[in-house]
Amino acid sequence: MFDDLLKRLGVEPVNPGACHERWIDHPGTEEQESINPATGRPLARVKLAGRADYDEVVDHAVAAFANWRTTPAPRRGEVVRRIGQALREHKPDLGLLITLETGKIRSEGEGEVQEMIDMCDFAVGLSRQLYGLTIASERPRHRMIEQWHPLGPIGVITAFNFPAAVWAWNAMVAAVCGDTVVWKPSPLAPLTALAVQRIVGRTAEAEGFPGVFGLCIGSTEEVGERMLTDARLPLISATGSCRMGYHVAEVVGRRLGRTILELGGNNSVIVAPSADLDMAIRGVVFAAVGTAGQRCTTARRLIVHESLHEQVIERLAKAYRSLSIGDPWQGGVLVGPLIHEQAVEAMQSALRQAEAQGGTVVCGGKRLDRPGCFIEPALVRVLRGMPIVGEETFAPILYVITYREFEEAVAIQNEVEQGLTSAIFTRDLVEAERFLSAAGSDCGIANVNIGTSGAEIGGAFGGEKATGGGREAGSDSWKAYMRRQTCTINYGDQIPLAQGVRFDVESS
Repeated sequence: MFDDLLKRLGVEPVNPGACHERWIDHPGTEEQESINPATGRPLARVKLAGRADYDEVVDHAVAAFANWRTTPAPRRGEVVRRIGQALREHKPDLGLLITLETGKIRSEGEGEVQEMIDMCDFAVGLSRQLYGLTIASERPRHRMIEQWHPLGPIGVITAFNFPAAVWAWNAMVAAVCGDTVVWKPSPLAPLTALAVQRIVGRTAEAEGFPGVFGLCIGSTEEVGERMLTDARLPLISATGSCRMGYHVAEVVGRRLGRTILELGGNNSVIVAPSADLDMAIRGVVFAAVGTAGQRCTTARRLIVHESLHEQVIERLAKAYRSLSIGDPWQGGVLVGPLIHEQAVEAMQSALRQAEAQGGTVVCGGKRLDRPGCFIEPALVRVLRGMPIVGEETFAPILYVITYREFEEAVAIQNEVEQGLTSAIFTRDLVEAERFLSAAGSDCGIANVNIGTSGAEIGGAFGGEKATGGGREAGSDSWKAYMRRQTCTINYGDQIPLAQGVRFDVESS
């Protein structure tokens, strides 16, 4: 059905899973299917990379780094600009491929490619703004400066729900910083990674810089664990569950490597008494059911003032029942499938637990009688303190909790272990400012009168607590991909010591 699309993107029925300056292809290698979650049918197969393939990819990344790090940053930015142009040319096809592999609706698939393009644009500008500092020295005729150097080859481990954009958050910034990149994508979305690698790899090669971007599609045991222990990769950026993040932090930390961790997010929206309910309902519905609830920024808890509780439940239930669920590549569809059968079962299990713990399913939660992993988004009344509400189920379940006082709402918001994104709908300036204050939301992202999803690339993306503390994309996140160096230059004829220390020796 989509064979022409795959051909245009260079995806064959069977594809090699590792690439540096060239693709590594071995006959008889173990293969993995990429499954369309909307149909349950395979799209294509990928040959999984083994440990020897991984070492070859990293060896080339190390070799390419030696040249790339001394290339002027604006020239590196020009390569990234060309990559952005190439992505623009392939945006419709890449967007549709993301839809086929992950179940995202068509506009979200293309939106993810646009996010990659935006990251290229951001990184191009950044390539002329990798600023250091001039620091006042206490010693006469001394000058101090701070400068930034490329860090080295970095490892990027991405998840299925954003199979391309999160790689771009890391790779485009790392590239202008002078780093080479080794990518391990999710095994649930390997074809998107293949297609992106073909576009990016040939663009960089045409600019005279082959091997800057490498790809290694393989198992956790053969590739993932090797990346974590590999001292050739001074930085590992990993996106996934909190459980995975604990392991990554421990293993990489044991070798004193760096990590950027983007992990779970049990995100909440507070609806205050003064909220514009039309805005709030629209914002909450997208935040809760966009990408079928499979975003790290998905709204999973709705904290509603008791005076609005029944009205908000009624309006949300009406909106939920109107949602169009179906093939995500079809126009008008708003909710596609979950990624696989395990996700469907996890959602149904969470709903059973919610009911057992005293919650009530207001609407949704039923599996659709059709092929694929389709299930209705669920709206559930719950009480504060129910154990299931503290867990992040990666599916479209929205738990609704009531509150009476503002401090109670903030306490409910902050009592989960994750701290990614948060939001409040209010027209009360004092409430908004309290929410954004040091005593308010404890999340890395805090929004007023918008939902929890849809972060722009200009700001640093990431969260606190069990979300991992990492930051990617905008602001000064680039500093994580470089090494800081403090330099002192003595242009006098004496060597005075700092802090008034005297150490006089005969030198003649």
